[in-house]
Amino acid sequence: MSQLAKILTRALMGLDAPIVTIEVHISGGLPGFSIVGLPEGAVKESKDRVRSAIMNSNFKMPKGRITVSLAPANLPKRGGRYDLPIALGVLIASGQIKPSIDITKFECYGELGLDGLLHTTEGLLPAIIEASKVDHGVVVPMDDYPHCALVEQAKIVPAKHLLQVCEFLVGLNTPQSPAIQTKTQPTYENDFSQVKGQYHAKRALEIAASGGHNLLLKGVPGSGKTMLAERLPSIMPPLSTEKALQHAAICSVANKTIDVAQMYVRPFRAPHHSSSAVALVGGGSNPKPGEISLAHEGVLFLDELPEFPRHVLEALRQPLESGEVHVSRAQQQVIFPANFQLVAAMNPCPCGYYGDGTAKCHCTEDQVNKYQMKISGPLLDRIDMVLDVPPLPKELLLSQQNEGVENSETIRARVLDCYNRQLQRQGKLNDQLDTDEVDKLIVLNAENKQLLESVIDKLQLSARAYHRILKVARTIADLDHAQAVDQQHLIEAIGYRRHNG
Repeated sequence: MSQLAKILTRALMGLDAPIVTIEVHISGGLPGFSIVGLPEGAVKESKDRVRSAIMNSNFKMPKGRITVSLAPANLPKRGGRYDLPIALGVLIASGQIKPSIDITKFECYGELGLDGLLHTTEGLLPAIIEASKVDHGVVVPMDDYPHCALVEQAKIVPAKHLLQVCEFLVGLNTPQSPAIQTKTQPTYENDFSQVKGQYHAKRALEIAASGGHNLLLKGVPGSGKTMLAERLPSIMPPLSTEKALQHAAICSVANKTIDVAQMYVRPFRAPHHSSSAVALVGGGSNPKPGEISLAHEGVLFLDELPEFPRHVLEALRQPLESGEVHVSRAQQQVIFPANFQLVAAMNPCPCGYYGDGTAKCHCTEDQVNKYQMKISGPLLDRIDMVLDVPPLPKELLLSQQNEGVENSETIRARVLDCYNRQLQRQGKLNDQLDTDEVDKLIVLNAENKQLLESVIDKLQLSARAYHRILKVARTIADLDHAQAVDQQHLIEAIGYRRHNG
């Protein structure tokens, strides 16, 4: 007599988690174990792990023909997450366990060891989020519980062993959830109080953080460009719970460690200039998020910008505009969020000392132009602010005094006030305004229009550059608590664009 069992789980496709029904059928005939439904290598090997785990958990492996169907059949299945539901299906179909709970209200995940222990499984967070939306309980490995529990509304059953899951299903025992760290205030190792001088650069970073603007720092080696950029997240508003969960889901899919204590801190990613386009943008045969998605709602810092291969930098152009990246492969197309803030740093020439007023630089004009031309016009056009970072005067460098230097907390309070002002007015940051919204929100008088007209002619600005000047000016006005954009705001915004025409 044939027997059938059905267990629910979810696949992983980008940040999506489509439902998968695992059907296990045991029939008479020659013993066999087959898995159908587009299983990849790790899923095909599941039958060997399941067989050993069942036998080492004091159950018997059925002697009939076992057929496991992973539906829908046209969806690729990857990884070891299907081990636990397949094993449970075999035990239920063979009558060795009889669930006392409604199995259709639970989803199961976990890779099995040969001894029946449940091992950590990558990319579970999107599945937990989707399961909570339909009010399904989820059974997960104990090691995955801390980051799965970030989804506060989810009903999670953590387990260490196949036997624990079986005891839960038959109503003998419910595994206890371990205590996890509750939401804490973000802490920052890097603080603006550690930066001597550079008041102009700090002002530019405050504007960039307030409005979400992209920023390029130019300066000689040792002027503090990297030090300034690393402290940008410390003045940015903490992530909301929804955005923190979305970023945690991206880390889960990318198989990156999630620091639960710091999950509300804006991410800061600083890939090396030898990174490939796939590493930066995402992709691969089994598409994974790249650095721009790992920097979602945070900062992507590209140090030594001209040293990045040109084709790698050009791949950033479309995500900078749309806030997401589309990765297309033969079997699937996925969309990863990539609403990041680009901060880049570069030297003025190959040796680094051009224009610092000393005799250190021996680069020819042709070498300087060639070096700076490594960054294309279209990419520069998408950078709102360009700032020269001068070397620190020796008096400031040798000074032990740190009086009057603002810390990150003080600056962050102003940024948060400006941030909330924008959200209340338009529901988004100034950098995300489209052209119609810019024209509607920023009404210029005749004098300011004439000023911008002369700047457009002098700097030969594109329409995108013109609108970006207005967005930066709107942010400066918001920091000043001004209702309208005045000439002083426009002049400061133009000053951040003059190197970038």
